[in-house]
Amino acid sequence: MPELPEVEVTKMGISPALLHATVTDVFIGEKSLRVPLSQDLVLLKGHKVTDIARRGKYIVISFDDTSSIIVHLGMTGHFKVQDANAPLILHDHFRMYLDNGQSITLNDARRFGLVIYIRAGDNPYENKFLKVLGVEPFSDNFNATYLLNKFKNKSIAIKVAIMDSHIVVGVGNIYASESLFLSGIDPTTKSCDVKKEQLEKLVDIIKDLLKKSIAMGGTTIRDFSGADGKPGYFVQNLFVYGHEGEPCKVCNTPIVAIEQGQRRTYFCPHCQK
Repeated sequence: MPELPEVEVTKMGISPALLHATVTDVFIGEKSLRVPLSQDLVLLKGHKVTDIARRGKYIVISFDDTSSIIVHLGMTGHFKVQDANAPLILHDHFRMYLDNGQSITLNDARRFGLVIYIRAGDNPYENKFLKVLGVEPFSDNFNATYLLNKFKNKSIAIKVAIMDSHIVVGVGNIYASESLFLSGIDPTTKSCDVKKEQLEKLVDIIKDLLKKSIAMGGTTIRDFSGADGKPGYFVQNLFVYGHEGEPCKVCNTPIVAIEQGQRRTYFCPHCQK
């Protein structure tokens, strides 16, 4: 599943073609995504894109009539920037044709993505998918004091806690495993037992890790590619994720993998005591 850096890279990739362009036509596929595609999406025709933002793993595209759409890439979704006359192919579910001769197409093989139309005058950030989200990891509100207050009564493992999108958005499985390794924190530690000085280091590392991944185009684990079709290269910088049984790059201890919250956690039992 594309994580925050991949979504940010996608937002940056579609912005040059999409921002300030006017939608001339809309294609709506017949197959349902996670939520059926609304026929109201045709109302985007004739309207100019005024803003493209990211909230967590969602992209919010706003138009000059104050309507908007919320997009989630799901497991396999990705946007393509193409000429307007590019043929539609298998798994293309939504396309906006633009007055600059280009088009933006959502392709999603597994159909777990979302495209939600928000009517003019309605606040997209009050939508049920967005209003429950926690703080953005790059914001000043994401700090050690904030986490200390959130974790003080929580006995769940720190790995599970930092992946909770109600606490902080965008710290998915890859970046949770990597940031805990770089912080020297055992992923099974109860979140309420993590000290403030450890959280200060963890916050800094999460911010730095996500920024570095964005700069390198995200992380390709399965089939992620940006809007330009290029893969992300941050995968080459991973210390523990996906390296079960391989020697730790720091101490040569074999990397261990366990199940936490129905997700695979990778860590070094020596570096993360």
